[in-house]
Amino acid sequence: MGIAEVDFDYEGFANLLLDNRPCAERGKRFYTGTIRELEGDERSKEKMSRQNALFSRIKSVGWIPKTSKLRRREETLVIDGNVERAAELHRLGIHEIRYTRDREKGIDVQLAVDLLTGAMDNRFTSAVLVSSDTDLVPAITEVRERFGRRIEYIGFSIDDPSGVPEKATKPTATLIYRTDRQRTFVASDLQPFVIPRTQELPLMEAPKPEGE
Repeated sequence: MGIAEVDFDYEGFANLLLDNRPCAERGKRFYTGTIRELEGDERSKEKMSRQNALFSRIKSVGWIPKTSKLRRREETLVIDGNVERAAELHRLGIHEIRYTRDREKGIDVQLAVDLLTGAMDNRFTSAVLVSSDTDLVPAITEVRERFGRRIEYIGFSIDDPSGVPEKATKPTATLIYRTDRQRTFVASDLQPFVIPRTQELPLMEAPKPEGE
C-alpha cells in the first residue's frame, strides 16, 4: 500500500481479527527484521528510529516484538536467457547486475517455534496467522494434526502501488488449503488502520525487543 510499518494501527487490526474473542496472554506477536543504522546514512538512522518508536507503541498495549537482524548481502543477477530483453542488454555491454539487499533471517523459525510451543503448552485453541510464508506449513500441520489446534490464515489481495502486476500481493494457495479458516483483505479493508503522519508518535529510542 506504499506505507511504512510505523504508519499502521496493528492493535486495531488485531481487534478486528479477534472478532470479540479473548486473546491469549502474551498472544499478540509482531515478527520483523530490525533495521541497522549505516554510518553516514541519515535515511537508515531515521528508519531505525521509526521502527523503535513502533516497537515502543505496540509494546505499550501488550504486543511482543520478535525480531531478527536484517542481513545485508551483495547479490549478482546474471543476464542470461531467463532475463527479458537479455539480447538488448548484451548489446549495451551489460552481462550482469550487482546489487545490495537486506534479507530477513530466522523470523520464520521463531514464528514456527512459537506456534509449536504454544500448542504444546496449551496456550491457545486458535492461532491467527498473518503471514504467507509457506515455510511455516510443517509447523502448521503439526499444530493442527498433532495438537488439534485451529489455524486461521490472513491473506491480502493488494495491487502494487507502482502498478507492476508481478509485485501484487496475493493470498498463498498452499496456506489456504492447509488452514482451518481463511480471510482475505483488500486495500480498502486496511485503509481505516492507516495512521496519518500528523498523528504519528514522535521518534524515540526503545529497549531491544525480545528475540533479537
